[in-house]
Amino acid sequence: MKTYHYLCCITVLCMVNACVTTPVISPDEAPNAAYVLPIPEGFPYPYIPSDNALTQNRIELGRKLFFDPILSRDSSISCASCHLPSAAFSDTLAVSLGVEQRAGTRNSPTLANVAYHPYYLREGGVPTLEMQILVPVQEHNEFDFNMLLLSERLNTDSNYVTMAQNAYQRTPDPFVITRAIAAFQRTLISGNSRFDRYIYQGQTSALNTTELHGFELFKTWGCTNCHNGFNFTNYSFQNTGLYEVYNDIGRERLTLDSADRAKFKVPSLRNVGLTPPYMHDGSMATLSEIVDHYASGGKNHPNKSMHITGFELNPSDKQAIIAFLHSLSDYTFINNPNFAAPNN
Repeated sequence: MKTYHYLCCITVLCMVNACVTTPVISPDEAPNAAYVLPIPEGFPYPYIPSDNALTQNRIELGRKLFFDPILSRDSSISCASCHLPSAAFSDTLAVSLGVEQRAGTRNSPTLANVAYHPYYLREGGVPTLEMQILVPVQEHNEFDFNMLLLSERLNTDSNYVTMAQNAYQRTPDPFVITRAIAAFQRTLISGNSRFDRYIYQGQTSALNTTELHGFELFKTWGCTNCHNGFNFTNYSFQNTGLYEVYNDIGRERLTLDSADRAKFKVPSLRNVGLTPPYMHDGSMATLSEIVDHYASGGKNHPNKSMHITGFELNPSDKQAIIAFLHSLSDYTFINNPNFAAPNN
């Protein structure tokens, strides 16, 4: 998601939390039983904050809010407008369009496996999913709204009032809004690609020889220095030599340290074949362009990662690495009816 004013957003959330008492709800007291995430083989169970334990009611409220344009000032766009289920909850545009067709400045990343991220936004300035939700709501180029005004709007909708009471035993205030959407997002777990079936489920026929060769190249060329682990990211901040001069200063916006200039959080490669365009600004349209960029070693920049050194590339190897990347696509994830817009 796009990124401005996150410090203001964090301040607002802290003020909101200071004004309310966090409900302590045991599974027996909750309106429905505690929800246990179905975890793919090879994946750990993600951290779930104690004040937002998962229940079906909370997840369903979050799903309804996620797909409802009521969250934007003019009720024109929703979270799902920039995070499309068919695109693994990313966007198909270089930068997403907010209210009044205002263009953002960064490409919308996939929300697949977002429950596992240790921090959020491209510069890592937001520590929790609950806090992250404030950013698009209050960002001028996104929803351009206010959490308190949004709460007032939701409280005029009897359906939302009932759902909030069932989920959190309170009216739809900022506490409920942020936690419900975060609860839904934590269910967006993707781990059933053909690569997963080969590596974790023991289906030796799941990958063909070209894809297996691509996987070996992926490791040989050092891609795993940053894209490793079950989620194909180490969540570090890197400059990949995309430009010599960047319009976006990246992590430096957060740290004010010039050593962080134009560094961005390493994205997961899961479903990468379903999430073009690429890079923090959506400037590359295809995986072919991505592979060519890394093979070239990138452009000179004082903060360019030591891992971006280039490599020899021939047509068959390029075909293999792209085939491997496509094997990370999880079609059960993008077609999961639990992740689609609710009927009501």
